[in-house]
This record gives sequence, structure tokens and C-alpha cells, in this order.
Amino acid sequence: MFLVDASIYIFQSHFSPYVECFSEDGEELSAIHGFSQFLLQFLRRVQPGHIGVALDESLFCGFRHELCPNYKSNRELPDDNLAMQLEACAELCPILGLASFSSKVYEADDIIGTLASRVRQQSGGKAAVHIISKDKDLAQLLVTDADCLWDYSGNRKRYIADIVDEFGVQPAQFPDYLGLAGDSVDNISGVPGVGPVKARELLRHFDSLEGVYLNLDKVGQLSLRGAQRLPSVLSEHQELAELRKTLATIVCDVEDPDEGFANASLEELSSSQPSLESLEQFLVNYKFQDSDRGRILSLARQVAELYS
Repeated sequence: MFLVDASIYIFQSHFSPYVECFSEDGEELSAIHGFSQFLLQFLRRVQPGHIGVALDESLFCGFRHELCPNYKSNRELPDDNLAMQLEACAELCPILGLASFSSKVYEADDIIGTLASRVRQQSGGKAAVHIISKDKDLAQLLVTDADCLWDYSGNRKRYIADIVDEFGVQPAQFPDYLGLAGDSVDNISGVPGVGPVKARELLRHFDSLEGVYLNLDKVGQLSLRGAQRLPSVLSEHQELAELRKTLATIVCDVEDPDEGFANASLEELSSSQPSLESLEQFLVNYKFQDSDRGRILSLARQVAELYS
């Protein structure tokens, strides 16, 4: 089962100096162009039987922002051009035979987490989940040795053992780790005086954030620099540390019937043949220039042949 974190590849294309595409009217289309190339190349190379694409719609309006107004406050809302391209990327997925999902409440991470959970349930735990993203936070979704976090552009697959080697914590401990050490990417500061090294050591001894707070009397005895001060610092910032863990925890059990991904079936996640006619009309609607339109359609024809 392949689950794609779309925003990574959309924004990467939009801001890359190596991806340039403009419409016949001079409007930038780099995000759409790069995302379409990524999807079609991925489909041609991998030929996935089951795949889901998760798109982000919840910036500044999701449940995490309600819990913490400063969450991701270092991000900017898309301008009109990028907003148009984001909508186009969502429109593109079903044309290419891919199930895609978005939400105003939940982030793409939560969509991927819930889809992964549903897939495991429906397959009796037999499905290996490959998450197409370079976002380290998604590592917490790796459950079995067959699961992996695949940075497709960087050609790098990370399994559970790789995550442990790189970060010093188990995937399931990532929310605890981020609750202690913070995450500058999402504008979440850590507990003062507790960086990655101390967070790893605390979790090595006490397993979870809850375990740390249940054993504050033992924290001061650890062979860590400044260990004697840690209990009081941790105690003073307990509420914030618990909030940070909540913000970092990916939701894997969304049941809201209004969310299309909440009860997605394996059948819904089956890939299908791209619609070349719809794709050509899509490219015409967005006024792609002939050369760019030709390249995309040529790649799409190659993919369509694989599914015929």
C-alpha cells in the first residue's frame, strides 16, 4: 500500500529553481507541472496496485490550530496563484486514476495515518505500508519491519531500524520525542534545556512522556549534564510538553462520516488507468503550452499502457 504526502512534492515543485512552467498567458504552473511529472513517473516505475494521495487543506483552520494558535504560525497562506495550483493538483489525482483525500480539520499526516490503519485492519495486518514523504514525523506510522518512509525524490527508504539509528528512538516514541525536544519546522518549541540528546536519553530510560513524568524523582539521578535541574524544569513545563506531544501525534482513528478518508476501503484505494482524454482537457483548461502539454501526455500514455 502506497500513501503519498502530496504537499511535499507540490511545494517542492513550486519553489524549485529547476522546475519552471508557465501558461500561455504567463501564469505560473510549476507546481501542477512538477506534481504531474512526479505522479506519472512514480506510477510508471512502481505500478502500485493500491495507492492513496493525501492533500493538505487545514493550514490555520485544523484542530491543532484550535489547540495552539501558534502551531505552524511560521507558515504563510498560499497566494492566489499557488491556491489555484493546489486546487488543480487535487483535480488531477482522479484523472490519473488515484484516490485522493483532503480535510479542513485534519492534516495530510492524519489522512495517511487513518488510511494506514484502515488498510492494516482490512488486510489482517498483512499489508506493508510505504509512505511517500521525507517528513520525519510520519515515521511514527511505521509498525512492521516491512513498512517504510520513502523519500522518493531523494531515493531513500527508511525502515524502523533506520529510524532508530538516525534518531535514537522507536517510531512509536516520536510524539514523545517531539513533545520534549520540540520541532522548529512546525514552530513547536521544546522543554527549555531538553534538546534531542536529553530527550533520547529520557525516553531510553522511561519509554514515554508519561513515563518521564511518573518518574521525575529518578530523572535527577541520570548521568546527564544538568540532570539535577531537569525535574523542576520538566515539572514547570509539563502542560506545554503534553500539548506538544498532542500536536505531534498523528491521528490514526478518524471516524467522522463527513471525512471521505475515514472509512476508505481497499477497493477505493485501487489504482486505475489514467483518463488520457480528461488529462488532455485538464491541460487545455489550465492553458499549458504545447511543449509542456506534450511531455505530460506522452508520459501519461506510457502509464496508461501499463494498465491496459
